[in-house]
Amino acid sequence: MSSSPIQPRNDRESTYPQWCGGPIDRRSFLRLGTLGLGGLSLADALRLRAAAGTDDRAAHDDTAVIFVWLPGGPPHLDMYDMKPDAPAEYRGAFTPIPTRVPGIEVCELMPLHAACADKYTVIRSIAHNFADHGGGHKRFMTARDPLEPTGFVNDFPAAPSIVAKCREGQRRGLPNYISFTDGGREGVDVFSFGAAYLGPSYVPFAIPGDPVQPNFSVPNIALDQALSDRLDDRLTLLKGFDQIRRSIDRSGTMEAVDEFQRRATEMLTSTATRDAFDLSRETDATKARYGRHAWGYRLMLARRLVEAGCSFVTVVVENPYQSGVEWLKQGTYNWDSHAVNCHIFDDAKVRFPIYDQAVTALIEDLYARGLDRRVLLVVTGEFGRTPRVENVKGSQTGVVQPGRDHWPNSMSLIVSGGGLKMGQAVGSTTAKGEVPKDRPLTPNDLWATIYRHLGIDAERAFPDHRGRPMPILPYGKPIAELM
Repeated sequence: MSSSPIQPRNDRESTYPQWCGGPIDRRSFLRLGTLGLGGLSLADALRLRAAAGTDDRAAHDDTAVIFVWLPGGPPHLDMYDMKPDAPAEYRGAFTPIPTRVPGIEVCELMPLHAACADKYTVIRSIAHNFADHGGGHKRFMTARDPLEPTGFVNDFPAAPSIVAKCREGQRRGLPNYISFTDGGREGVDVFSFGAAYLGPSYVPFAIPGDPVQPNFSVPNIALDQALSDRLDDRLTLLKGFDQIRRSIDRSGTMEAVDEFQRRATEMLTSTATRDAFDLSRETDATKARYGRHAWGYRLMLARRLVEAGCSFVTVVVENPYQSGVEWLKQGTYNWDSHAVNCHIFDDAKVRFPIYDQAVTALIEDLYARGLDRRVLLVVTGEFGRTPRVENVKGSQTGVVQPGRDHWPNSMSLIVSGGGLKMGQAVGSTTAKGEVPKDRPLTPNDLWATIYRHLGIDAERAFPDHRGRPMPILPYGKPIAELM
């Protein structure tokens, strides 16, 4: 595998001097440390939650969400909302193929989507007004208009952080909110995953890297395995976790260990956590079905985690050129398919089949295992791409090539499971895919649907930094066609 020659960075929407780097932190990455909590130990995070007076009752709801994030903005006209009758400069290079649901077509590069279309629903009419990556990420993830239309630092909590807040009383031996990213992309501000006024306790337990690689490890889990034969000696165990600070009285007895320290240790040394991350328990056939690629293995791990009781797993599906896939000179790191970044159609020939395999394997697996009512899968980016194809000289190829620009005015996403109505298309766009034609929706309606699935009252409020009550959702309703 050759490494990517393009290092992602941020550019403002108005200027692309050589290329658009797509979603990336405008500051230094907020390193989450081995516990994924911005330098805080898990015990520190638990103390913060207690100090905030949050509800710590055991949760009984076992519903969960797998949220697949496609940063950069996937091209709706080339995937789920193809316009074969539009002029050539709109319709792109690919042909739509029929699915097993009459009237629904998808890209010819996604035949596995065609085969399981009865198990997901395409939503084609979500739109918003923020065309910058930073503004688009913040708008989508927080369900609010960002105060600053660029940059990735949230003014309001990302919706998954709200889920973590509402579900913090749920204890099943592993973190309630987990994220998977490429290495070096785990900072909460890279994709606007910040918790804002909820505090750093509610950012995801971040797991970076390629799970296909032999050196992949989950922070602290491998250490737990090495020390498993010493579980009886709690103080020796604690010394092994140099990221976990402890509070022990002068007698050194276990009873004096801080309650939250003990809870953190138990979480990180639990059998449930270790087993959930153990892919050796999966059959070779299952691994082959997902694809022996970072995207497939991350989605397989996500399924294992919600199966084990995690409430919310975010899987960032970004760079296809890993796990042995050779870098394409005219390809690009993420879904930010400007012509200056990539030849959108050549990149798609690599990207779409890997995506097709991994996502449909997860969909089929959720249904095969009877998880389709308990687990809701959402697959989306921050916006779509311009309906009209642009032709610009590529920064890596030096030749004129096709691409598409940012386009928040219309986008497509899919949902699966959650006990919702599948096998349909909700909403539509105009003949050239420019704006919603019917059933206009916003990201808020999607989050309202997600909160409903999780049993979270979207009218519940949390105080901001000034003590003002801020409702979880300022507006938005569950999407009726899914109910």
